[in-house]
Amino acid sequence: MILIPAIDIKQGQCVRLRQGNMEDTTVFSDDPISMAEKWVAQGAQRLHLVDLDGAFAGEPVNADVVESISTRFPDLPIQIGGGIRTVDTVEAYLEAGVSYVIIGTQAVKKPEFVTELCAEFPGKVIVGIDAKNGMVAVQGWAESSDTSAEHLAQRFEDQGVSAIVYTDISRDGMMQGVNVEATRALANSISIPVIASGGVTNIEDIKKLNEVKSSGIEGVIIGRALYERTISLPEAQAYINEH
Repeated sequence: MILIPAIDIKQGQCVRLRQGNMEDTTVFSDDPISMAEKWVAQGAQRLHLVDLDGAFAGEPVNADVVESISTRFPDLPIQIGGGIRTVDTVEAYLEAGVSYVIIGTQAVKKPEFVTELCAEFPGKVIVGIDAKNGMVAVQGWAESSDTSAEHLAQRFEDQGVSAIVYTDISRDGMMQGVNVEATRALANSISIPVIASGGVTNIEDIKKLNEVKSSGIEGVIIGRALYERTISLPEAQAYINEH
């Protein structure tokens, strides 16, 4: 299991939201590239980038920042989500050096789009499932759907999806602890590897996820806890490596 620092980009800045609310924003840096450098220096094995403006606009808004980070670290796996709705956008990101694209809203509204991408860009597609009370949310979490997280994930079995990023919206950015049970239940229901996200607060959350990683949890995304220093990336990764 690897730890994946999150860099959420809004208007060119590195920010964190609470429960996906664009009006409840904390700015942590005016320079996302330097923030990426910080996490890489601390041993990050992958970065999770989100174009928050793009998630609401339905198209990339901060692609220049994403490209700058991928250019700065050409050998580092980078996954990007937010506003990826067309094949051209995927192609542009991959050509810019990004390793994985995360498909969220389109995975719900046009699941055949994910199938198409997996065929055209094998090994490069991650599905992002953002859920509240087990039900999937879309459009930058602004809308709820009538689809359960497990049902959506199972839709992509045998499609070639590299991973599922599962986020519990109710906990995201709230520093209330990760939803281990829901994450494990999802991982147990599919053969696709799962990356946990949302609510990671301290080393105890990492320990709890590490205990159930055999369920198919291959990574965990950490955001606010890193920025507010309630988790040390080197110490947390060292714990995982030892256990």
